[in-house]
Amino acid sequence: MKYKRVLLKLSGEALMGEKNFGIDHKRLSIYAAEIKAAADAGVEIAIVIGGGNIFRGIQTDNGAIERVQGDYMGMLATMINSMALQSALESAGMDTRLQSAIKMEQIAEPFIRRRAVRHLEKGRVVIFGAGTGNPYFTTDTAASLRAIEIEADVILKGTRVDGIYDSDPEKNPDAKKFEEISFDEVYKLGLNVMDMTAFTLCNENNLPILVFDMNTEGNLKALLEGEKVGTLVEQG
Repeated sequence: MKYKRVLLKLSGEALMGEKNFGIDHKRLSIYAAEIKAAADAGVEIAIVIGGGNIFRGIQTDNGAIERVQGDYMGMLATMINSMALQSALESAGMDTRLQSAIKMEQIAEPFIRRRAVRHLEKGRVVIFGAGTGNPYFTTDTAASLRAIEIEADVILKGTRVDGIYDSDPEKNPDAKKFEEISFDEVYKLGLNVMDMTAFTLCNENNLPILVFDMNTEGNLKALLEGEKVGTLVEQG
């Protein structure tokens, strides 16, 4: 395997599948099968999932709910998705642990770095919920922070597109895809890979980011085996 320990970042919106809101259980089962295939191959996997299919802090821009309160609501949304993913993974026969950045003793362990690493070493899939536990930070930033803390080899950002393009491929059929790109080139071209705080964290800690299409069957295991899948961002 090309990577020994990875952090998989999934968007909450991806769990909607064909729905307009909530969780598509078919999509959840597909993701669980993909993750199991990768874990069965011996890769240590940690996961951060967003909450945008349920609630986003940005929805509070109209002032009805203050920003800090809205961000905490978004963190709770990530916990709902994390619990759903945990159930799907366990139904697929995997050992998992859910750790929360906000204390929720009845449903999750608190985030403890050494404990998380030990779970990974024992072959358990570890899901990190509730973002960083702080407002004003996205789940992208949480993914970058957790990946650095557990010394992951790479962040795998699963999206609905097959990599990074110089413009939106869903709007521009002539958009050019990058097979590899440096952090400096991403800054220079103004490409939207992750939010700037998360992206800068990865750059400063020499943590590569691989953006790929999570919805294509077999992609996750293929890229872990070293096949050319998606776009790799690393220091030039």
